[in-house]
Amino acid sequence: MSFSTELREELINLKMWDTSSNLTQDEQLARVLIREAFIKKGFINDPNKEYHLEILFKSKKKANEIKQIINSFGIEIKSIIKDSQYMLYLKEGEEISKFLAIMGANKAVIKFEEIRVMKETRNNINRIVNCETANLNKTINASVKQIEAIKVLKETSEFNKLPEALKELANLRVENPDATYEELGKMLSVPIGKSGVYHRLDKIVKRGIKE
Repeated sequence: MSFSTELREELINLKMWDTSSNLTQDEQLARVLIREAFIKKGFINDPNKEYHLEILFKSKKKANEIKQIINSFGIEIKSIIKDSQYMLYLKEGEEISKFLAIMGANKAVIKFEEIRVMKETRNNINRIVNCETANLNKTINASVKQIEAIKVLKETSEFNKLPEALKELANLRVENPDATYEELGKMLSVPIGKSGVYHRLDKIVKRGIKE
């Protein structure tokens, strides 16, 4: 059963009027009108794929009336004309969740929020992995370039002309191609920060390229 079908069934099974509610009659009536509009011609996409909720109306007047009611709850629902009908729609996860809550679809809200949290967690993990992968690729590419420059210098007499600090770092880079600048800096006889390591390696690379 689709998310949209489950939502519609939940709404149909809700009480039309809750006499035990603390809400005013006007607010309850507003929620009922929104609920009825969705039951008649509303649809929500599978939130696992994308966030999209819509309600279609034949009458522009009716669409505007429901739009104003929804807006009164602090939800900025948008409207367009679709296939000669008037459509109200939402595409933001948080706004859709608030809309479901207004209709009283508590089960749908819980399910929707669970999916939303999982999606955001996956997206955050993917962003972190992509960032780390990009940084790793940059480190590897830089290391390859540095080692090539060091090899060029060692094939000539230029390597021996380097200051001792640069020679020490060059040898460490060749022996530790996967090491970060921070790690290389700690390996030196006189430790330095990653900025210092970067500048020293940059000098080595420029000498190697020049040769």
